[in-house]
Amino acid sequence: IDSIAGPSEVLIVANDQANPAWVAADMLSQAEHGTDSSAVVLTDCEPVAKAILGELSRQLATLPRAAEAMQSLKRFSRVIVVGDLGEAVRLADEFASEHLEIQCGARSREVAGRITNAGAIFIGPHTPVAVGDYWAGPSHTLPTGSRARFSSALTSNDFVKSISLIEYSAEQLAAAADDIVRLADTEGLTAHARSVAIRRQRQE
Repeated sequence: IDSIAGPSEVLIVANDQANPAWVAADMLSQAEHGTDSSAVVLTDCEPVAKAILGELSRQLATLPRAAEAMQSLKRFSRVIVVGDLGEAVRLADEFASEHLEIQCGARSREVAGRITNAGAIFIGPHTPVAVGDYWAGPSHTLPTGSRARFSSALTSNDFVKSISLIEYSAEQLAAAADDIVRLADTEGLTAHARSVAIRRQRQE
């Protein structure tokens, strides 16, 4: 399957309702994958941002894979304070993360509904990425590196061969002929245009 899945990444959109300890734990759950993983938080609440940084230090001290996680945090992870949740949504869509968590309390579903690009969205404070990894059942092979802008998770559809069947009646072809000929001529593909026009001439 032609897909690039990895390194692992999470983007977390958090407001003043987010639990800093939970957000930090979710950042570390991605950072421990390896030194090239990324964990980014976008929050419109500076006190929450500061509390997350404190929690990262506290939780990192007891993490068995602390060395890997520390490198990931230093190289590819950030806690960013934004102006408002609208800016967070815009940046999240640009980042198009593999995993996107929305930890915005009662507004979590609303914010999630504004997202266009993400591999998988984890909505609300009780839905860490690990729920999707191990239990809830979505595809675990997700687009990374902003590829969620144009691709989706691996599904059974990717393993199915399909054939398109197209059949036009004389009337249907006649109705579309002018537009098809115009498009073909625009591309400079005269034979394409003629393959339609010759059938129209026969009908006339």
